[in-house]
Amino acid sequence: MLTRTMLFNDQTLEQRERSTLAPYAQFSSDTRGRVHPESRPAWRTAYQRDRDRVIHSRAFRRLEYKTQVFLNGTGDHLRTRLTHTMEVAAISRNIARALGLNEDLTETIALAHDLGHAPFGHKGEVALNRLMKDHGGFEHNRQSLRIVEDLEQKYPGFAGLNLTWEVREGLDKHFSRVAHPSRRAGFDARSSSLEAQVANLADEIAYYSHDLDDGLEAGLLNEKDLCKQIRVWADASRSVRKEHGKLPDECRRYFVIRCLIDTQVHDVVNTTDARIRASGVQSADDVRLQPKALVQYSLERRRSNLELRKYLYRNLYYNPEVHGPNRRAVRMLKELFTFFLKHPDRIGEHSRQRALKIGWHRAICDYLSGMTDRYAIQEHERCFGSSDGPSLLG
Repeated sequence: MLTRTMLFNDQTLEQRERSTLAPYAQFSSDTRGRVHPESRPAWRTAYQRDRDRVIHSRAFRRLEYKTQVFLNGTGDHLRTRLTHTMEVAAISRNIARALGLNEDLTETIALAHDLGHAPFGHKGEVALNRLMKDHGGFEHNRQSLRIVEDLEQKYPGFAGLNLTWEVREGLDKHFSRVAHPSRRAGFDARSSSLEAQVANLADEIAYYSHDLDDGLEAGLLNEKDLCKQIRVWADASRSVRKEHGKLPDECRRYFVIRCLIDTQVHDVVNTTDARIRASGVQSADDVRLQPKALVQYSLERRRSNLELRKYLYRNLYYNPEVHGPNRRAVRMLKELFTFFLKHPDRIGEHSRQRALKIGWHRAICDYLSGMTDRYAIQEHERCFGSSDGPSLLG
């Protein structure tokens, strides 16, 4: 007797979305499409194809060697921009699944949100933004959008990855409206999809929780201070102790961080579910008409996270052991930027060709922002004849 197989083609997968997702989810079959028309993928939805294109991009692979908090290379167990991105994607999927949203779209936005991040973490981003203040500035989320729309060169018929409108919308709106009030033409809706909102908040959940973990791993934070000063840590610590008793240090820290993430996810899911029901939205486009994001923390949780944020800035991000190497790394970026402006013949051929179209400042900024930490250090050595590499890494 022959076994009957079930093949799930793109149409079957789209029908499954219709039957299982909430009405206000973003359905693959409702995509506004791509800038450059392409044939439909046979065994994937449009957003599943987008996810695969992001994962196979060069910019995604480079994230392995870009700083999250600690300069890349300072510790084998500390997070890089790539591991952070993977954690954001995992949290995004969990929240999207609980709310009945499109997990594939949420995951794709999460995987792509840091593609444009500069080397050396947020300090590198600030440095490039200052260097570009008279030439359009630099912001890593907008750079992520530029990468998927233009800078990746993989396909014969178009520049970029030719991702769907909904993914690009999520990248365009992956920051606060207050901090970045301007909007690109074509992405002028009041709000983004719920899937994009989930990816945005999952990013915050991941970096607060896991930066704590890395700070403890590096010995720059300690649990006694956290229990005294941070309510959410104290609550999570008591919960773990009550359930598991005395645990070895590494195991205890892991379970406390796990508890922190779980409580944040529960808070976001419950708060968001209530806000969605109160709003009365019935479609993804209804969501885009909302004046404020529907995916949010409760007020109490926002206050607790603000307390945690202040603590991390005070005790981790501006700790001399983190701030010092990052500051020296930023100096290298500035020196490289100035060097290439004075010596345009020393930059790569591809960047020289781009400079004829977009100007030298933007072409150099694109070149530097795409570098990994270690490549930036190597380029500094190539251009100046000496390396700050050993001092950067302690």
